[in-house]
Amino acid sequence: MHRTGTTRRGALTATGAFAVGALLTSCGDGSGTRSGPGGTDAAAASLRAVAALRASAARDSASLLARYEQVATDHPVTKPGLAPLDAAVREHLAALGGPAKAASGSPSPGPSAAAPTTDARAALKELAAEERRVADGRATALLTAEPELARLLASIAAAGAAHAYLLTELAKETSE
Repeated sequence: MHRTGTTRRGALTATGAFAVGALLTSCGDGSGTRSGPGGTDAAAASLRAVAALRASAARDSASLLARYEQVATDHPVTKPGLAPLDAAVREHLAALGGPAKAASGSPSPGPSAAAPTTDARAALKELAAEERRVADGRATALLTAEPELARLLASIAAAGAAHAYLLTELAKETSE
């Protein structure tokens, strides 16, 4: 296998550093959310915002899981490489409170949603791009998330970034 400048250890270190940095920037002192006469309204609005953010993240994970299943079905040669990543996405979905199984129906619109990619390498590269897109969205959501959800999203975003790297490497090694 051809060695690139990026090592697995370096990629995992970078994603871990990203997660810690995101965690530290998302923590606040907690003041201001319950003060004043409208404190209960603010608390209720905060709970609704957290629930909406969690539901959105769960939908993204369900869509991503459907994409994993689609690629594995369309390209059986990728199943062994995708199995551990698929399992991790299932765990992320469960942690976000989503269903244990991907939602039935088609995945979110993307490059391969119109027609299945005939090349396994291209399908894996598209899946890696989708992982990056979802991880970037979760990193952005950290800015508005409450601390507990921010920690979960940071962890899942870091895992998604690592998945994108591993999918890119798997695409390079795939012979189909």
